[in-house]
Amino acid sequence: MDQGLNRERPVVRLRAFRAVDDPVACELFIEGHTHVLTSIGVTKVTSSRHEWTSNPAAFVIIVESLDGKKVYGGARVHVAGGTEALPIEQATFGLDPSVINLVWKYAQYGTGEICGLWNSREIAGYGIGSIFLTRAAVAISTQIGLTSLFALCAQYTVAMAESVGYHRETSIGNSGTFYYPKMDLVATSMVHENIDTLNTANEDDRSAILKLRESLNLVRTEVLRKKSIEIHYELKIPNLENWDLKATIANAKKTFQETDWTEARLNLL
Repeated sequence: MDQGLNRERPVVRLRAFRAVDDPVACELFIEGHTHVLTSIGVTKVTSSRHEWTSNPAAFVIIVESLDGKKVYGGARVHVAGGTEALPIEQATFGLDPSVINLVWKYAQYGTGEICGLWNSREIAGYGIGSIFLTRAAVAISTQIGLTSLFALCAQYTVAMAESVGYHRETSIGNSGTFYYPKMDLVATSMVHENIDTLNTANEDDRSAILKLRESLNLVRTEVLRKKSIEIHYELKIPNLENWDLKATIANAKKTFQETDWTEARLNLL
């Protein structure tokens, strides 16, 4: 574990912001995420491309040291209608073009996707790269104005996604599954349809997410499998007065209606 972390009780900050507002933190996110992916032999993942850093509809959550010099993990929420398609669209469109219609079904009411979830080896085992970042991402989604969320989950994260209210979306792919990001890995498409009420989440996760929404900036000691970590949550997104969900939805509609998807598929393939 990094020398800056107390092995018995690490202390970190979990902070949310719009990608275009903090390019330095985005670079640290990229560096850490790339290292994790390459360490497991994954070199091409749509959600790990760097175009999101200039996407005005991309929101970032990072887990960092209190001095901001070290990033231990992170996740992102991309909103449909930004300057790039959602990662699930980019990843699966060549295999099943109907994902475009599926996303638009939700995009006209404000939808997004949790993607790019990772944690460094230094902080593994404390729940950062799993439940605490996932809860935070669901928590900030109502702040952004979303009504639903997508996710493309590795097999070992499906149960976690279900615990916060997602369900498997079986209308695309092979009953919702795809070989992604490489042929020996299976990804499952999932949708969360009630991020406001969280009625489909289990009670512990629902309660935790609602508490984060009530107090966006707070300090909590979180416990997972008898391991404690002190998290300084800073989930109130700065500069939201510059965020326009209606304009983003309008852009999603324009893209959906004006794109030649047959040509787009040929270009992708």
